[in-house]
Amino acid sequence: MPKTQAPLDVAHPERPWHAVTWVAWALAAAASLQLAPSPVYVVLVIGIAWLVVAEHGLDGPYARAFPILVGVAVFFAVFRVVLIALTTHGNSDVLFTTPSFTVPELLGGFTVGGSTTAPIVLQAGSEGLVVVGIIAVFAAFNAVVSHYELVQTTPRAFYELGLIVVVALAFVPSTIEAIRDVREADRARTGGRVVRRGRLVRQVVPVLERGLEKAVTLAESLDSRGFAHGGTTARERGAGWAGVASLVALGSAFVALVAHEDSLALVLGSVGVLALLATVQVASRATGRIRYRPRRMTAADRVCIAGSLLAPILLAALIITGDDTLTWTPSPVAWPAFGVLPALAFVPLLAPLSRRPSLPTPVPAAHRPAPGVTAEVSPA
Repeated sequence: MPKTQAPLDVAHPERPWHAVTWVAWALAAAASLQLAPSPVYVVLVIGIAWLVVAEHGLDGPYARAFPILVGVAVFFAVFRVVLIALTTHGNSDVLFTTPSFTVPELLGGFTVGGSTTAPIVLQAGSEGLVVVGIIAVFAAFNAVVSHYELVQTTPRAFYELGLIVVVALAFVPSTIEAIRDVREADRARTGGRVVRRGRLVRQVVPVLERGLEKAVTLAESLDSRGFAHGGTTARERGAGWAGVASLVALGSAFVALVAHEDSLALVLGSVGVLALLATVQVASRATGRIRYRPRRMTAADRVCIAGSLLAPILLAALIITGDDTLTWTPSPVAWPAFGVLPALAFVPLLAPLSRRPSLPTPVPAAHRPAPGVTAEVSPA
């Protein structure tokens, strides 16, 4: 009698890159935007971020939050352009003129309305597009990184702060997921019909209630584990004083730099950086925290980090050689220039696409836990 094939389950797809790799990629992309703020290159980086999310974003609220975050950034960028166009005026390339009035001196005494010029609108749009690009990069980072690994790889000195930041990063995706669940439940109650009367109350109240329940559950969980309940030790107090000294030195270096005391600024900045590194080292040793099955970085991760950091290095080299296509000024009004070498400098940001998420691993049904038995799942 022929054997029948055992039914298969599908395991969660593995994330091919370490969390530190994604941090390096996001910082490299953000630095590239600062070095090359021309609109053509900003759009190029946004496209790269979109490709990264499409390739590595898992089916979940984090990936679904990416277009929403980018849309919110675009909305505020457009709103900023409108405000600047209404409050900043020029004499050349006037697009249109609107009625104007001057606010009282107590509020600044500036004029709202009047002539709206093309250079001012284009410059505001270019600056707003850079902000959209940075938001897109870090929204992509939030969509593809493993937040568990992100907290796990945080230096022990910043473990509590890192956990708080990760909870904050999960706010928008979890809210989107809650809204989606509430809408589906509302449609189920109405038999699939859209009932507009009272819909706002039916959806807002459950979302707020669910968010409050999650916050209380998280607070109880942290409190039961003694989060931030430990007393300060001598090492932690020493690390705190070293941190204060580093901040004072770095602030003094900035003041010396403003006063054109370059040598003094270099010395103070070096002292501040060394004190900051010492603070992290001492505070990390003072914190006893056990990492459960930490994921190690591989050679591929290091190569990907090096490749991603190559993009801002190449752009900095182009700036030193005098490439004038990296920036764009709309006065006189002209299309942004496009250079082949700067465009090739952004290619290293595609390094994460060299590895794809692994295919779902078939798990035989014989290895599944019996009904009613909870299987131990690795948090990674």
